[in-house]
Amino acid sequence: MRFTNPRDLYHGKGALEALKTLKGKKAVVCVGGGSMKKFGFLDKACDYLKEAGMEVMVIDGIEPDPSVTTVMNGAAKMLEFEPDWIIAMGGGSPIDAAKAMWIKYEYPECTFEDMCKIFGIPELRKKAKFVAVSSTSGTATEVTAFSIITDYDKGIKYPIADFEITPDVAIVDPELAETMPQKLVAHTGMDAMTHAIESYVSTCACDYTDAMGLYAMKLIKENLVKSYNGDMTARDTMHNAQCLAGIAFSSGLLGIVHSMAHKTGAAFAADCGGYHIIHGAANAMYLPKVIAFNAKDERAAERFAYVADYLGLGGETRDEKIANLIAMLRKMNDDLNIPHCIKNYGGDSYPTEQGFVPEDVFLAKLPDIAREAIGDACTGANPRAINQEEMEALLKCCYYDTEVDF
Repeated sequence: MRFTNPRDLYHGKGALEALKTLKGKKAVVCVGGGSMKKFGFLDKACDYLKEAGMEVMVIDGIEPDPSVTTVMNGAAKMLEFEPDWIIAMGGGSPIDAAKAMWIKYEYPECTFEDMCKIFGIPELRKKAKFVAVSSTSGTATEVTAFSIITDYDKGIKYPIADFEITPDVAIVDPELAETMPQKLVAHTGMDAMTHAIESYVSTCACDYTDAMGLYAMKLIKENLVKSYNGDMTARDTMHNAQCLAGIAFSSGLLGIVHSMAHKTGAAFAADCGGYHIIHGAANAMYLPKVIAFNAKDERAAERFAYVADYLGLGGETRDEKIANLIAMLRKMNDDLNIPHCIKNYGGDSYPTEQGFVPEDVFLAKLPDIAREAIGDACTGANPRAINQEEMEALLKCCYYDTEVDF
């Protein structure tokens, strides 16, 4: 087994200033849609890098759920500029995209299909090292060995997984997270809770990942709703909590909540029907159902019950404790204004391009989504095996908000 983290993790307010300590000649900074510019963090980062004596180039406009095309275009710019540092700033999307660009920059002959071979990436850092600066409190991609890239031609999200793409330096500066809009606080926070819980029951969990995951759950339970309601002290704590959850799942891996979220997220994306389900909201909706499904596994059930005890949720029997854990998560979704099922995802609170996901559209896509979810890289570490029939049934429970009784 292996437990891998960035070599250095700078945290606390003002941690962005650590960019001044980097040694090199050229740095490329990858950012998303504009929040890093709007709030001045991009300019700060570039100034710190210039103070370190580096020439700086910016790759901006990386979209949510970044595409293969974005990755290839960014890598081409890197090949021309030849940086020795890649700095990715923002939420999960620009950091994930920059990780994939990094692979292509170091190995120009590498295809996207090559990148998707799980733990099959050749040795990096021949040309550049990588710094990840997180601005959202959920994905924790600043400390993980993963990147999620969407192939819109196929309507599939692909996880790239290899310890080679674990950043060299992570910067967890809560000042960046304080700018998050309220809905993003909810989505990223429940993504982090899902990371912590899934890694704890994963078949690859160990003492090192358990410690991080359990404490992350405690911090998220105590601080996420407060952060959502504007408590900036709680928001600062959430930035640490999501990072701890990321450390847990980067080495402990995940499960079918994420497999399902990856595949429904891509299947209903804007380019694939216009009913896009945001990743963190998908995790929040699916997590209670998956806990009920996985609790049929003896080891997972014991672990879920321990989580309930650790979080002080009460209950006499193991089943009562698991029910209380599920109830707590559903209550958090209520407090965060996240719907409980796909059928209710849409409308004014969660607008999609086409409104609510219609039942006929969902059912038409269901067999393909289930098949792709079973084949997702996250499924292998799930504590309970799942077949096509069970995955379709579980996804139906997530659409209609019905009980999992199989």
